[in-house]
Amino acid sequence: MPPITALVHTKNDALRLGRCLETLYPCDDILIVDHGSHDGTVHVAGEYGARVITAVTGASTDNYLRSPLGWILCLDPRESLTENLAASLFEWKSESVHSDVVQAPAFSVFLREETTEGWIEVPAAETRLVPQAWNRWERGFPIHEPTALALEGELLRFVFP
Repeated sequence: MPPITALVHTKNDALRLGRCLETLYPCDDILIVDHGSHDGTVHVAGEYGARVITAVTGASTDNYLRSPLGWILCLDPRESLTENLAASLFEWKSESVHSDVVQAPAFSVFLREETTEGWIEVPAAETRLVPQAWNRWERGFPIHEPTALALEGELLRFVFP
């Protein structure tokens, strides 16, 4: 079963981080890269057992992935896994022991975003689950991989705290 490490970049996200971390139960580890928070972000992360490291100015995301972490699930602190996505991750982990699924270059997920008019579906899936050796990053997230397989379920992106 391949381990999954959730990777979340934060900066003054104490009000929303708990909701994100609460849904990461399929992950084996949580790594928070904090970019100089002055609120309770680091404290909230610690309450959920997350490892917190301080961001280094100019460092690429792959600089934070030095120790063995397995696969990396990248989230924004405003995002949460749906139960369907959590189930897909558990299923992926158990099936990958017996199949070639783990050999995919990356995996994508669909998003639903909160707006003042209600929830909208983001039209294209985003690459969010990548192997540790991934080296194509943009602003803390994997660069889109066109051949990534889409997982069932969605990420919910909350705009309001």
